[in-house]
Amino acid sequence: MILTQILQPNCVKVPVESDEKEAVITELVDMLDAQGLLSDRDAVLDAVLTRERVQSTGIGAGIAIPHGKCDAVKELVMAIGIAYEPIEFQSIDGKPVTILILLVSPSKQTGPHIQALARISRLMLNEEFKSSLESSRTADDVYKLLNEQEVQ
Repeated sequence: MILTQILQPNCVKVPVESDEKEAVITELVDMLDAQGLLSDRDAVLDAVLTRERVQSTGIGAGIAIPHGKCDAVKELVMAIGIAYEPIEFQSIDGKPVTILILLVSPSKQTGPHIQALARISRLMLNEEFKSSLESSRTADDVYKLLNEQEVQ
């Protein structure tokens, strides 16, 4: 799976404006909605926040992958936000996050959703890449970094 085939360049925000968990998730959902990728913004936000209440998607090492399944999307969609100030996310390691990757997929599409989660997890194991993302100053920088990593 190639993430830049899912992620639109205008679905990256550097830096995010919000400084708390629910607000930053809302900010990322709103970015997808502004691009016309959602048929029901509220349903998507509810799906992601409901999933988040089950267990935090803060996977540790400064990374959160909030995600949900909802029929308000036709296909897997993705947004990325970089926080200059770490955000408390109740992560598994107890540390705040600076890299946020939102995924939303249709309810009955499990395969692409799981593949994207796995691909993101593998990419984030690369400390140099992760560090470059965290120090990105523009959305274009983030998209270019991701695209360069995907073609390697």
